[in-house]
Amino acid sequence: MKQLIETNNPEVSIRFASIEDIPVILSLIKGIAEYEKLSHEVIATEEILRNSLFGNRRVAEVLIADYRNDAAGFALFFHNFSTFVGKAGIYLEDLFVKPELRGKGIGKLLLTYLGKIALERDCGRIEWSVLDWNEPAIKFYEKLGAVPMDGWTVFRVTEEKIPLLADQFDKKD
Repeated sequence: MKQLIETNNPEVSIRFASIEDIPVILSLIKGIAEYEKLSHEVIATEEILRNSLFGNRRVAEVLIADYRNDAAGFALFFHNFSTFVGKAGIYLEDLFVKPELRGKGIGKLLLTYLGKIALERDCGRIEWSVLDWNEPAIKFYEKLGAVPMDGWTVFRVTEEKIPLLADQFDKKD
């Protein structure tokens, strides 16, 4: 049985995802990718999600928001660590609400519940990235008290480049 987290909106409930939610999670991932015009980058499959989210080494957690008992959005997050703060933090990888259900407080419920989780787990911060063109999201986050981290640039090594990086181990310049 799915354990629902009470909200102040009788039409919206939040819950931690279960293994049965994998198709829903993948659908929501594809939804955010479409919104961000990055559908071509989605290589996740149900099997990959099953292993990553519910396998022996769980690397992330998922909250699902249901609107009138149907999946409306999700927050996928994992723990990181801040050496400066000396505590674990939460990195919010994705927060997404289906476009037709925006404006009903679903995103706010997901993000504020993530704040409750951070408090319960004694986290030092919650962080995430947002595309610089996504003004509605930026305004939403700022309204909730988040601030952009000026002076920082996100770097990434993709899966196909990881072997090239690893090959440099113990090699002289």
